Amino acid sequence: MRSLLVRLMMDKVSRRKADKMFNELFPILSTSDLDRSLAFYQGLLDAEIEYQFPPDGQARYFGLKLGSSVFGLGLDDAATQGPDGQRCWLWLYADDCDAAVDKLRTAGVPVIEPPEDQSWGERVAKVLDPDGNVVIIGAKAASQLTA
Repeated sequence: MRSLLVRLMMDKVSRRKADKMFNELFPILSTSDLDRSLAFYQGLLDAEIEYQFPPDGQARYFGLKLGSSVFGLGLDDAATQGPDGQRCWLWLYADDCDAAVDKLRTAGVPVIEPPEDQSWGERVAKVLDPDGNVVIIGAKAASQLTA
């Protein structure tokens, strides 16, 4: 009887996970000085670079891992230092970027950039949360899904 109950609970969890549209969230810190920020997070805090874009030449983005956490550092010439201005975006992966944005738009969420294919292979859009923070909705590139 207990194994049947455990199996039913696991089936329910599996179905619930399969029904979810959004599946991964990580912060991206924006900076106008990527070298300075990288020196802090990598040099002082021992974060490891897991991804760089573009892969060759002057980077505009680094994906970093610190312990079991992942986050991004992105170059944004408009980023300001100090307490004013937004320097942190949340990146939220969805199975289908367009469907996710349609769902949010229908709920009245402001879409500031509609879904668009990016040069690195992902499809990306930007929306605003109720406090005006940018939330990036992305769908992973096909190569990321098979890796």
